Amino acid sequence: MMNTYKLIFILTLFMGTMISISSSTWLGTWMGLEINLLSFIPMLKSKNNPYSSESSIKYFLIQAFASTIFLFSILMILMTKNLISEIIHINKFLIMMINSSLFLKMGAAPFHFWFPEIIEGMNWLNCFILLTWQKIAPLMLISYTINNSNYIIFIIMMSTMIGSIGGLNQTSLRKIMAYSSINHLGWMISTFLFNEMIWILYFSIYSFISLTLIFMFNTFKIFYLKQMYIFLNKNLLIKFSLMLNFLSLGGLPPFLGFLPKWMIIQFLSNNFMYLLTFMIMMTLITLFFYLRISYTSLIISHNELNFNIMENMKNKINLTMMILSFISINGMLMCTILFNFF
Repeated sequence: MMNTYKLIFILTLFMGTMISISSSTWLGTWMGLEINLLSFIPMLKSKNNPYSSESSIKYFLIQAFASTIFLFSILMILMTKNLISEIIHINKFLIMMINSSLFLKMGAAPFHFWFPEIIEGMNWLNCFILLTWQKIAPLMLISYTINNSNYIIFIIMMSTMIGSIGGLNQTSLRKIMAYSSINHLGWMISTFLFNEMIWILYFSIYSFISLTLIFMFNTFKIFYLKQMYIFLNKNLLIKFSLMLNFLSLGGLPPFLGFLPKWMIIQFLSNNFMYLLTFMIMMTLITLFFYLRISYTSLIISHNELNFNIMENMKNKINLTMMILSFISINGMLMCTILFNFF
């Protein structure tokens, strides 16, 4: 059972994010980010995980450093807003500093150096919060301050490239999810080039697919690929659903994960064809190691041919997994049907 103090910290974690995205002043957004940070750090502590203390300290240092840059940039903007000479150039540089601090907070490349190492020392619940909820406030604040497309294009290219190449030789599922998150961040940030609100749809679908995968990992206490290959041999239906969810996370059509990428491809093909080509090439690398994991798990490492669906459905947890997986796998088909009717 979850401790009472952790429930309180979850509530304040949500409250900090809400304060940041609803504040009308920069200092209010900074205060919300600090409440969010100080609420998340106690949640990282776990008696069963010897690396939780190291992760919490590293996370605090990185976030404190990013908050310092963020606050410094805010104060510099407030000090220079009354100056007339070269105010435009000063504000562009300071806004770029603000964006850099926010990219550091959510782990976008090239500010990603802390992200895979810290996520390795967390349990799956904290991993899910770090991969999803902790990115809402920085992404929303960045959408308010986009004014330098060249800098944003650089961040997009670095995130998609490092997120793809970094996950190639990983055996830890937490690091694979971390590098996948960096790759998806590049796609989310690319929506700021044409529409500042489409990232919400992308983020929602990404969060749902991540929830499905992490729910499975947490239920069976799986942290490494070898565990997944060996342990899930006794439950082929769950194993098959897990592999399809991996492909959905990678954005392979016709799964749900391809729907937001399809929308971004349509918009970017008009003005940013060179960027789109690079992003698709890097995503193909991501799909390569997802397909390699699926191929190894389902064919090479599998030693049983038992596909008894009724036996798997006896467990309510397995039924929940099947429902989540069904939505993740067939979500694009359902969305297409709904669009045709409405």
